[in-house]
Amino acid sequence: MKRKIMVVEDEQNMRLLLEEELADEGYDVASASNAEEALKLFESDQGIDLATIDIEMPGISGLELAGRLRKSNLDMKIILLTAYTHYKQDLSSWAADAYVVKSMDLTELKSKIRDLLRA
Repeated sequence: MKRKIMVVEDEQNMRLLLEEELADEGYDVASASNAEEALKLFESDQGIDLATIDIEMPGISGLELAGRLRKSNLDMKIILLTAYTHYKQDLSSWAADAYVVKSMDLTELKSKIRDLLRA
């Protein structure tokens, strides 16, 4: 059975890259361009195993979204994905299972996803 990943990313090019790369890895991928869309998607599909969430988004931040998702589903794995390293020290980032600095090379992200879904 395919594992389902929700990609939450406001930058269209990055979102498309993540969708394509993760689908190529054999995952079922759903995506949202902001936290509001992600919450609707999450409510309509309880089969999501893992979410990758961009932190810097307009409206509800990725940190707040991670906290809301964590309260709703303790089993779902959450990876915060951002270009900014200073969030690692932010206590609210503890709602996530992993923190990955955004890069066009998705090797680290793919490895974290495999590890989290195996755990």
